Amino acid sequence: MADSPSEAKPTSGTGAAAATQTPKPKAQNPALRMLGLPNLPRKLPSRNWMIFWAITGTFTSAIIYDKREKKRATAKWRRAVEPLSRELIHKPNQLPRKLTIYLESPPGDGLRAAQDHFIEYVKPVLSASGLDWEFVQGRQQGDVRAAVAEKIRRSRWVEERPGEEIPKTDDSIVEDLRKRMGVPEYEGMKGDVVIGRHTWKEYIRGLHEGWLGPLDAPPDAPPQPEPMVETKPATGEDAASNEATGEKAVKEEAKEEVKDVKPARPPQPRPHNAPEDYPSASLPIHIPVEFSPSTPIPFPHRLGFRHTFVRLGRFLNRRKLADDIGREVAAACFAASREWREADGQFEQHLVHEPEENDWPKSVWKDEPTAEGDTPAEPAKEKIWTSPMVLDARIVERMRRFQMRPEDEERAAGIIVPEEEIEGWIKGSFRGLWRWGAGAFESKPKGPNIGSLDDD
Repeated sequence: MADSPSEAKPTSGTGAAAATQTPKPKAQNPALRMLGLPNLPRKLPSRNWMIFWAITGTFTSAIIYDKREKKRATAKWRRAVEPLSRELIHKPNQLPRKLTIYLESPPGDGLRAAQDHFIEYVKPVLSASGLDWEFVQGRQQGDVRAAVAEKIRRSRWVEERPGEEIPKTDDSIVEDLRKRMGVPEYEGMKGDVVIGRHTWKEYIRGLHEGWLGPLDAPPDAPPQPEPMVETKPATGEDAASNEATGEKAVKEEAKEEVKDVKPARPPQPRPHNAPEDYPSASLPIHIPVEFSPSTPIPFPHRLGFRHTFVRLGRFLNRRKLADDIGREVAAACFAASREWREADGQFEQHLVHEPEENDWPKSVWKDEPTAEGDTPAEPAKEKIWTSPMVLDARIVERMRRFQMRPEDEERAAGIIVPEEEIEGWIKGSFRGLWRWGAGAFESKPKGPNIGSLDDD
């Protein structure tokens, strides 16, 4: 017999009550309840979240660690050269020792990249040493070569042509003013700091051009004749339209000249000799026995999306670069030098930061295409970066290189940098908060300290 409706009601009521019954809450950990914290989850995050947090945490830790060690390396060399800033100048009003910094735009990039490299790695150590420095900055290939050669030629001009007047420049005007005011120059070793392999090759080329080249500039190339273009006589309507078009063009050019009045950049001086002329050139009579020492600074700079992993690896190892650059700059500050040596049958100058050439873009190594039959109005500029470095033994034997002395190296190795100097903003904020809280509980004297009243 079928169940009656009255007998089915209790069953349905019991199911509804079971469905609406809430589960019993889990017992909370007493320790967490005392601290006001909720229950912790009983299972770990999913596999994908674990992978994400592991990779993110590892990469973040690598960046933080490298940044701290980079600060530590820079601070170590900054503290090593700091005693130089407290040395007194022997003569009154004498100028301090000055270094010359040679910067140039890296291949494929602008000058800003080289300036940022100097500010990040070189400037902190130089500023702590108390030395003065001047810049020689090049925006295109050949600027540093021209500056180095011109500086040497001006020094030769005084010795070889004492009766002739040297062309005035901004630097020479300042030097003449200091002489009239009785401000003596620094008497001692100065030095050059060359940043990057591309700048180093131009520096070497400028040394050879200045000492082995003539003082007078080579004669300019004769102007190329302009090609003859046949023109047909214009009719009356064509002549009127051409005249109106010409007047309109003249007015537009006049407006543009008024708007954009900018001083033209002086042309780059042409080289006075070529590497093929070194063997036949004679040395000047007043050439010094030793040149001013120099030190090349590494400047690894690679561009392009294909080299992302290489750039990422260098980004996570900036501490090693900071330590190497700090050592080279500190050696220049301490003014200890040695002669350049030979390695593997080559001069040491050849091997200085040679792997940096692999970072240069391919466009630097390509020759500029020229159309057939075209004659360039100006002679092609010398490609120094991609050309092999040519050295003359008479110039090489007079060059010097800055080097750290063993006692200075040992003293720098014993420097301990305080943790507060290299810590980040988060840790520094917590440290300051802790000190502020701990200082609030310290007992402080109340009222003025007038000493003991029994003392006479």
